[in-house]
Amino acid sequence: MNLAANNYDFFARVGLIFQELGIPDDLPATKNLVIWPEPSTLVTAEVSANGRVFQLTPQASEVWRALKTAAANDGVALQMVSAFRSVEYQATIIRRKLERGLTLQQILTVNAPPGYSEHHSGCAIDIGSPDCPDLGEAFENTEAYRWLSSNAERFDLYLSFPRNNEYGYVYEPWHWRYHGDDKA
Repeated sequence: MNLAANNYDFFARVGLIFQELGIPDDLPATKNLVIWPEPSTLVTAEVSANGRVFQLTPQASEVWRALKTAAANDGVALQMVSAFRSVEYQATIIRRKLERGLTLQQILTVNAPPGYSEHHSGCAIDIGSPDCPDLGEAFENTEAYRWLSSNAERFDLYLSFPRNNEYGYVYEPWHWRYHGDDKA
């Protein structure tokens, strides 16, 4: 299938999911969100100790390994907590939260709507550390976060959602995105 057809399928899937979940069509424009089509190629970047497979684009995977090695050489342990997510998986996250009684408005301050999550790009990584494996603001108080803040830019990796970010998302000190694939 050609790229134009793949893009049509992607946008059609996103539209149907928005309709199903009750996400307003104008939300992306209102929040100035960027659409993130899924990459054509993903590779296994890492497999966790419990067997969870994390995928990234080939270039982002190489950068992750180099970043993790550089941190380890400086005595800092980085843990991959999340990487690529499909549009369908993002929708499942939102469905589960709706079933738990959260409102769509509450959910969309923490999770991007399907089609608009940087995780769809295959270049976003949620990073934890042994002393703070759960995703939360406490991560900003870790040596891992301090190391990332000082060194991630060398690897073309940037914090996506600082405090008071333009998208209205909560502060996510754990969420970093590789920008090198943007240049390809």
